Amino acid sequence: MISLSALRWLASQGAAFVMLERDGSVLATTGPVRPSDARLRRAQALADSNGVGLQLAIDLISEKLRGQQLIAKEKLNNSVASNEIDSCLSALKSAESISSVLSVEARAALAYWSAWADLKIQFSKIDLRRIPDHWRIFGTRVSPITGSPRLAVNPPNAVLNYLYAMLEAEARLAAAELGMDPGLGVLHKDRPNRDSLACDLMEPVRPLVDAYLFDWLRRGSLRREWFFEQSNGNCRLMGEFVARLSETAPLWRKAIAPIAEKAASMFWKSRAKPSAVRQIATRLTQTSRSKGRDAYRKALALQAPPEPLENRCSLCGEPIRKDAQCCAGCAPLVSRARLLQVSKLGRIATHTPTAEARRSATQLRQVAALKKWNPSDLPGWLDRDFYRRRILPKLPGVTIKKIGLTLHVSRPYAAMIRKGTQIPHPRHWLVLAQLTQ
Repeated sequence: MISLSALRWLASQGAAFVMLERDGSVLATTGPVRPSDARLRRAQALADSNGVGLQLAIDLISEKLRGQQLIAKEKLNNSVASNEIDSCLSALKSAESISSVLSVEARAALAYWSAWADLKIQFSKIDLRRIPDHWRIFGTRVSPITGSPRLAVNPPNAVLNYLYAMLEAEARLAAAELGMDPGLGVLHKDRPNRDSLACDLMEPVRPLVDAYLFDWLRRGSLRREWFFEQSNGNCRLMGEFVARLSETAPLWRKAIAPIAEKAASMFWKSRAKPSAVRQIATRLTQTSRSKGRDAYRKALALQAPPEPLENRCSLCGEPIRKDAQCCAGCAPLVSRARLLQVSKLGRIATHTPTAEARRSATQLRQVAALKKWNPSDLPGWLDRDFYRRRILPKLPGVTIKKIGLTLHVSRPYAAMIRKGTQIPHPRHWLVLAQLTQ
């Protein structure tokens, strides 16, 4: 519950309140009460007729496509999608209407999301038997339930929908704080209960959200307990997980601020009768107060996406250090699996034709040495008891390499001789006695 007194207190602190449904839809938003200028809203409403709306739409979608191209090229390693988006960027420069901009955007989106389709989604191994197959890949952004991204049917798309919803809420708050009408958009058509301008402003930041989700999916595993599936197949987020995702809201507010201020500035400059106030207040980034904020905005570039929520063990899903791959409890299991894999590769390597030929040559050499050796050549004092009492205690003073080369045996066998776990053939005793003096 939230009371009117609580909302009053939030307003006095300059804080915003956002209420989201679990599917990510915005139910209510409140922001700090700011003085607004009706002339800005009138200029915003006339943007469709004076060309400012088209220019703003081209700028917003161009920035979005540049971010998508970077993700497709550097994160998804899909050159085909990257080249298609690049051609869309070129076509966008000659767009003469909003419908042309939307057509180019749709063509780029088709190539972009097709590059995401086969992305594998990691789950904790203990959860693998409890999840359906369509949860293990990113799949398509179009839900079979609605024919649109709404009501996603797998976890990655459900997470993305919720992150987009938080971005939309921050875009609405940013527009309202600057004195614009969040409902009067340039790209998105006017619809009941939709903040079209907020949907416009969030377009350039969508790739930043995508990059955040991609890096998080690559660095950690999802857990089955974070999601539940409704009877119609809609994948929903559990409350605890939603609370953690909501902690990323300040990231999206910082990213949307310069975009909202740019839109407000374009509307303000398009007025038919300019006033003494040449530019509106930059309440979100404080750019007018300090030009040094340019470096701060550049730090929000797509090349440096925010850190994932946290690193988790790939087996049990427990939180671990950022430089670790599994927790202490699962480390023995991971080590055993790796050892089995390495040993399997070792067995393959030791049974190649080259290895078999070398092994055969060694065995022939050892058989020939056995036939050539005469037991009478062994001194009478050099027996098994003498070897154990006098030679074996001094073998640790001789290197394994020297023992192996002198006796013409492998290093593992030389190590066992040195340790005493293997007693070599009597023909080697005299040589070992000489090595140990």
